[in-house]
Amino acid sequence: MIMPVLNEERHLRESVRHILAQDYAGALEVVIALGPSTDRTDEIAAELVAEDPRVHTVPNPTGRTPAALNAAIKASRHPIVVRVDGHGMLSADYIATAVRLLEETGAANVGGIMHAEGENAWERAVAAAMTSKIGVGNAAFHTGGEAGPAETVYLGVFRREILERQSGYNEEFIRAQDWELNFRIREAGGLIWFSPELKVSYRPRPNVRELAKQYRNYGRWRHVVSRYHSGSINLRYLAPPAAVLGIVAGAVVGALVHPVGWLVPGGYAAAIALGSIPAGKGLDAAARARIPLALATMHMSWGWGFLTSPKSLAKKVIASRR
Repeated sequence: MIMPVLNEERHLRESVRHILAQDYAGALEVVIALGPSTDRTDEIAAELVAEDPRVHTVPNPTGRTPAALNAAIKASRHPIVVRVDGHGMLSADYIATAVRLLEETGAANVGGIMHAEGENAWERAVAAAMTSKIGVGNAAFHTGGEAGPAETVYLGVFRREILERQSGYNEEFIRAQDWELNFRIREAGGLIWFSPELKVSYRPRPNVRELAKQYRNYGRWRHVVSRYHSGSINLRYLAPPAAVLGIVAGAVVGALVHPVGWLVPGGYAAAIALGSIPAGKGLDAAARARIPLALATMHMSWGWGFLTSPKSLAKKVIASRR
């Protein structure tokens, strides 16, 4: 198990507990890569190391996720490498199921559903948005679906030799490093396999500001991937930036030319309001009321990040691999 952590005092202990309690007959270890946290993450990690010999830590002074992952991979020793985050909770049979799927499919990497779960009204609203098609399109690892080949999967369970052959994660990709690595694996002929049998409970960002930052970075770095790997973009990734451009253009036309322009932002607002109704099924009223804000934050932040991603960032990444 490899786990990059930075300021994860809230969920780290529970996440590691879910790993150590796995219904898995083989040996396992947990390698926690410690970034420069400003909370009690390091203290909690030290307690976990003292409590169980299967838990180890390695330093990650840069704080970057791909650097943490590579450091943890290097420090680990088993032929199967399971990635998990400090705020992810593995289902009880996650490792056993993943190992079986690797054997059955011959895949290089298998993964499943990012099952978002909230602990308060806002987080429940974000979780609903992140698991709805109006929020994230047809991404199977968010919304579920049938088992089969995939472009990418959440987190991932890898064969070590595949990671070594690809030289691990590209450390220039502060975000989107999973998508970029899986693209390289597929280009080399490897199979990425999605299965709904695999599920990881995920804790959403705790407020609008953190959610906006998260999705802005997603969009920014997804554009870098598309520039770094030509031909890797598809229409699903272009929808948020197109929405941002359409809303801005409609507002400008509505304010300066003709009121008809307001139909575009108005239509978007109506769409997410209507879309939030099925997304919020079964939730309390406080959570349902926050779903439109969560959806708009995700769409607009992702789109803005994609549109404002500088070419110089992609050039820097490309130069680093030469």
